[in-house]
Amino acid sequence: MKIAIIGYGYWGPNLVRNFSLAENSEVSWVFDLSEKQLDRVKKSYPNIKTTTNYQDILHDPETDAVAIATPVFTHFELAKKAMISGKHVLIEKPMTSSVKESNELIQLSQKSGKVLMVDHTYLYTDAVQKIKDLIVTGQIGKLQYIDSTRINLGLFQRDVNVLWDLAPHDISICNYLMDDFPIAVQAVGAAHTDNNLANIAYLTLFYNDNKIAHFNCSWISPVKIRQMLIGGDQKMILFNDLETTEKLRIYDKGYSIVPESDRNRLLIDYRIGDITIPKIPQTEALASMAKDFINAITTHSVPLSSSKSGLDVVKILEAAEKSIQNKGQYIEF
Repeated sequence: MKIAIIGYGYWGPNLVRNFSLAENSEVSWVFDLSEKQLDRVKKSYPNIKTTTNYQDILHDPETDAVAIATPVFTHFELAKKAMISGKHVLIEKPMTSSVKESNELIQLSQKSGKVLMVDHTYLYTDAVQKIKDLIVTGQIGKLQYIDSTRINLGLFQRDVNVLWDLAPHDISICNYLMDDFPIAVQAVGAAHTDNNLANIAYLTLFYNDNKIAHFNCSWISPVKIRQMLIGGDQKMILFNDLETTEKLRIYDKGYSIVPESDRNRLLIDYRIGDITIPKIPQTEALASMAKDFINAITTHSVPLSSSKSGLDVVKILEAAEKSIQNKGQYIEF
């Protein structure tokens, strides 16, 4: 399987490394508009061809797929041209900058029979897979809420607001853990720069069965936090992605309503038990993602981070942006 990496900025080197190491995979090309970036490729991977002309890759019959790691506004055209040229496509999150573009790519994928996949890397982490197992096996009881904080100082993006930049990770995780799509969205945010792109925002997703998820995203925080709370009616989970070895803590805590309670005199019984720290393997999520992409192509299977997953995230982001523009309007799907 010969794969071309499109873009060698922040994420591209990680894709080159993992697809170079993956079984039944070879990186054939790296495309970037910067000769300086391509010089880095040549020094580290002298056998990989480099180009500043995307057509070189599109016209190469031996290249089976492209992995796109470029700014969001370029995703649609790059992916469309690749599939028209007969290539399978992997796109860095978010899939596109609009629902219309995502739908068009999905239709093109179905028509051409080519795999279209989104790099929602967090779905492949051992921590998220462990959380999913705890939910599916009923070990935390009935899932009630997810509360996520993803904040830091920078990097300001010039083409998208903070939700489009930071929230795709947690939205994809949330939809995966909830195993559902929200019924409504509400968001507020503020821009402190002249481009009117929100650099701090709060997003709430409403699901069926009274489940709720909340996201705090910011480029202007003095501290870096990557934390998610997953609450069940029996146990609760703290996922701290900045922890190197103890990413998950399971709290045997909960509450129940005393049967004799009424609306005017609600009595709550609290339960506080042990804290468990499960052992999580230290495998690289991006390696698992690369393997899934190759497997989807060779076996015609649906990858975990499918194009539908990508479309769902874009639907939520587009609705959230509309909500922000309308001062926190409740947007139903």
